[in-house]
Amino acid sequence: MEKQWQYPHRRWNPLRRSWVMVSPHRTQRPWQGEVSKSAAPASLTYDPECYLCPGNKRAGGEANPDYDGVFSFVNDYAAVLPNPPASVDETSSPLLAAEPVQGICKVLCFHPDHSLTLAKMQRPDIRRVIDAWAAETEEIAAQDWIKHIQIFENRGAMMGASNPHPHCQIWATSHIPDEPAIETEAQQAYLAEHGSCLLCDYLAAERASGERIIVENDHFTAVVPWWAVWPFETMILSRRHCGLLPELKSDERDSLADILKRVTSRYDNLFDISFPYTMGFHQSPVDGAAHPEWHFHAHFYPPLLRSATVRKFMVGFEMLGMPQRDITPEDAAARLRALGE
Repeated sequence: MEKQWQYPHRRWNPLRRSWVMVSPHRTQRPWQGEVSKSAAPASLTYDPECYLCPGNKRAGGEANPDYDGVFSFVNDYAAVLPNPPASVDETSSPLLAAEPVQGICKVLCFHPDHSLTLAKMQRPDIRRVIDAWAAETEEIAAQDWIKHIQIFENRGAMMGASNPHPHCQIWATSHIPDEPAIETEAQQAYLAEHGSCLLCDYLAAERASGERIIVENDHFTAVVPWWAVWPFETMILSRRHCGLLPELKSDERDSLADILKRVTSRYDNLFDISFPYTMGFHQSPVDGAAHPEWHFHAHFYPPLLRSATVRKFMVGFEMLGMPQRDITPEDAAARLRALGE
């Protein structure tokens, strides 16, 4: 089946209701573009200059406690605030629309050890992070003006991470941001038309095929999506239909810790580096409405294409036309599947 995908074609992404173009023959073109430097992984278990290490003073002036596990705090330079001005300036045209946004921004440190990443952490330590994500989701969702909670990790300088200490961010907003709003509409439409969950049906199709599965365990499956845009993009799907992190049972949280470690370890082994990526969980909105359509999942968007120093750029046709990729998702999945953990 792989051979038939070696020519230009486009694939449908039902989760965004949009297309991605696949051009496998372009992998043969010579590369004379930018070659990035490969960032060395952090080697210190404690860095006295790090804003996130235990006991150190942060950029905002407050000192961290001597934490020995997971540690969270309100971002000193939050992108959204819980009590912004009640209105914004009026404009002369309805085409120049604006509205105030409320929100909460938090930072969550995974571990006191400055040198660790998810790939290097032990599963029990990752499980504690998952429990913290679930607890933060419950606590923040209790505020009735919050509509959506986005947990994400930018890993590596190439992805704009300002600090190598293992951490993620939690942005909760008074509106549902564009990407989860698009996924909400797509899942609602699919449920209305088919009477079943979009991602439950998609997962069943992927498991029947097996071509794009990287690894799975009792409760989660990691795949290179049929519609993947980034070269080694992956999606982690819950095998059980649920919408929010707090809904995960104890054994499911253990399985999520296992799958996160196994996927990130394979990433590191692909080009023998601490692999850069943006990772985030998409969970159902917390807007007070029922969301039977929503299926909990995580996206990994890594930028690397050919090596540790050659990355994929979203420019030209991608910015002006539509997303495009070179290597097929099947090839990317096969390469990741073949790696050790």
